[in-house]
Amino acid sequence: MTDHHARLAALRTQLATDGLDGFIVPLTDEHMSEYVGGYAQRLAWLTGFEGSAGTAVVLADRAAIFIDGRYTIQVREQVSGDDWAYVGVPAESVAGWLAAAAPAGARVGYDPWLHTRAGLADIATVLAEKGGALVAVARNPIDAVWHDRLQPSAAMMRPYDETLAGASSATKRSDIGDWLTEQGADAVVLSALDSIAWALNVRGGDVDHTPVALSYAIVNADGSTDLFVAPEKVDDALRQHLGNAVRLHARADFAPALGRFQGKKVIADPERAVAAIADAIEAGGGTVIARRDPVVLAKAIKNPVEVAGHRAASARDGAALSRFLRWIEAKAPRGGQTELSAAAKLLEFRRAEGLLLDSSFATISATGAHGAIPHYHVNEQSNAPLEPGQLFLIDSGGQYADGTTDVTRVVPVGAPSAEMRDRFTRVLKGHIAIATAVFPDGTCGAQIDGFARRPLWEAGLDFGHGTGHGIGAYLSVHEGPQRIASPNYPGGASLEPLRAGMMLSNEPGYYKPGEYGIRIENLILIEPRDIAGGDPDRRILGFETLTFVPIERDLIDPALLTDAELTWLNSYHADVERILGPLMEGEDRQWLSQKCALVG
Repeated sequence: MTDHHARLAALRTQLATDGLDGFIVPLTDEHMSEYVGGYAQRLAWLTGFEGSAGTAVVLADRAAIFIDGRYTIQVREQVSGDDWAYVGVPAESVAGWLAAAAPAGARVGYDPWLHTRAGLADIATVLAEKGGALVAVARNPIDAVWHDRLQPSAAMMRPYDETLAGASSATKRSDIGDWLTEQGADAVVLSALDSIAWALNVRGGDVDHTPVALSYAIVNADGSTDLFVAPEKVDDALRQHLGNAVRLHARADFAPALGRFQGKKVIADPERAVAAIADAIEAGGGTVIARRDPVVLAKAIKNPVEVAGHRAASARDGAALSRFLRWIEAKAPRGGQTELSAAAKLLEFRRAEGLLLDSSFATISATGAHGAIPHYHVNEQSNAPLEPGQLFLIDSGGQYADGTTDVTRVVPVGAPSAEMRDRFTRVLKGHIAIATAVFPDGTCGAQIDGFARRPLWEAGLDFGHGTGHGIGAYLSVHEGPQRIASPNYPGGASLEPLRAGMMLSNEPGYYKPGEYGIRIENLILIEPRDIAGGDPDRRILGFETLTFVPIERDLIDPALLTDAELTWLNSYHADVERILGPLMEGEDRQWLSQKCALVG
């Protein structure tokens, strides 16, 4: 905490030098990424907070960190309450806090490469009402005092084979060009790293756990593309892969290039393109059209090759996780295991498969009370032993060339209590309700979120996060625009229509503060459903489960399950054994059969 206190003081000194009364520090990078490279970890450097969502505001005499309900415990463990006020969102906001805390006439700075225009609008209004102003800075003041700041990654940008992508980059860029013509626009700026990776069939290694490369792209109406990437990240193989229709430029040339659209219309995504991009286009005489990046939806609807790849990756991943679950079941009750040792062992099992390229996120290895922190991140300071009477939650995933996985399982260390079994079974009932849901085409995630919560609601319980997120194809573990979520939890209601071909997670949970956490997560694919006797003019969709790993039978109370739920569970375990059985041998195979035996 002492280092972070000194860093806060240094920032305040720099703000005074810059003529600023405050500064806004988001947890993002110039691509509005969820996970960012070490060079962009300004919020963590300043405050010590290591969560994946948050914002800080620094004034001369006070400071606040804004986090949602997933991080209320974590932020208190990592960020000093002597220096920072903890502010919960969405109940409160940066704009609301500044309305009360900022002095009259305050000049509050922001880095225009780290915020969208929409994200700044309310803040600007509040400050203007107090006679102040929101001020764009030419240099981020944190960078001025962060003397040992890491440099951006030098990892190469790599071709991604069409046999894995399922479509050529030329086809994708041609489709984007056709879309631009329909929109009456001359070009679109792609600033989201996964959009560039998908559109150009490239991958990289610049962000931990996410195979993307720091770059920008401008796709023109004729399908030709200008790619801005550091020259040292490009080799002859990449040049050959991209072809003549993709013109290469240094990444540093991107901002100047935005000033060359005089008299032209350029699409920039209002959620993904930072304010500096729109500012530069308009300063050069161009017109900005605020419209969603066309890659977002195209990327979300997986093609048959991507789906087949995920199935193959998921089977390998499921076998590795199952071997780990057998190991932890045997080892944990004997003592000597910790959250870190368990996470390391799981990585060892995944690597043994031979095709793992990376984890898809930092493994959530959480025992006892730590399991009640949905996005807990274990480190040397927090590392806890696995002890009898606890529940151990493991949320993890792998990055494979043919797919990205994400799965959560919970196992008891020793005998679980009756309450644990009750809560686990209610979470399972919610999981089954999503897995078996059918719904008309056009239904949004907010409409089915309650299916997962009803069994908990009936016992006066709930969980404080969304039920499902989209997932990429060897890309981001969290991918939009589809989600399953209600208005009451982080991110708000998911109003994006669910479409066939989209992939989501199905992960209801329950968290008892100070005691344990439960989450059951599989990945699911949206597919058409034929309903006998249904309206022939109404398209009905449902979910196919893609993740196959045993669900811990010792935590299930069969008396709480309906006949239909028992049928689903036993059918699921039959599929687990059918798919994973050929990949497992000896005692691992025997254990799998035991875990997949009929329940009820």
